[in-house]
Amino acid sequence: MAGKIDARLQELGIELPDAAAPAANYVPFVVTGNQLWIAGQVPFWNGKIAHLGRVGDDATLEDGIAAARVCALNIIAQARSALGDLDRISRFIKLGGFVNATSDFTDHPKVINGASDLIVEVFGDNGKHARFALGASALPLNSTVEIDAVIEIA
Repeated sequence: MAGKIDARLQELGIELPDAAAPAANYVPFVVTGNQLWIAGQVPFWNGKIAHLGRVGDDATLEDGIAAARVCALNIIAQARSALGDLDRISRFIKLGGFVNATSDFTDHPKVINGASDLIVEVFGDNGKHARFALGASALPLNSTVEIDAVIEIA
């Protein structure tokens, strides 16, 4: 039987990507005590980067928001891989967002809202989190966004 969060994903028509394997010498998540730490997720969709480029150059604000949303879907996919049951998530503690952006782009928080809004849409009040959003001159594989997460679990 599907859990509450799986039912919510289905109700919203949200499909999760496959949880991406690490691309180097690190693990995609760590469970320690009552916390789940998710490594930085780029906008992979089942093995391919879905959003490339620098916001303010060859990617728009809307592209960045869409990329952040895919990163959030990858965070949820990694959480499912780590926990098996998404209902074990008590609350999201923090998201850390990096935006591949030009030096004059200043709307990093608007980009990372793509992830924050999705997390709250799926998890309700338990999805409300602290976060940071900042720009970077480049990200791995020319990804538009990279986001990590700290999650409290039961």
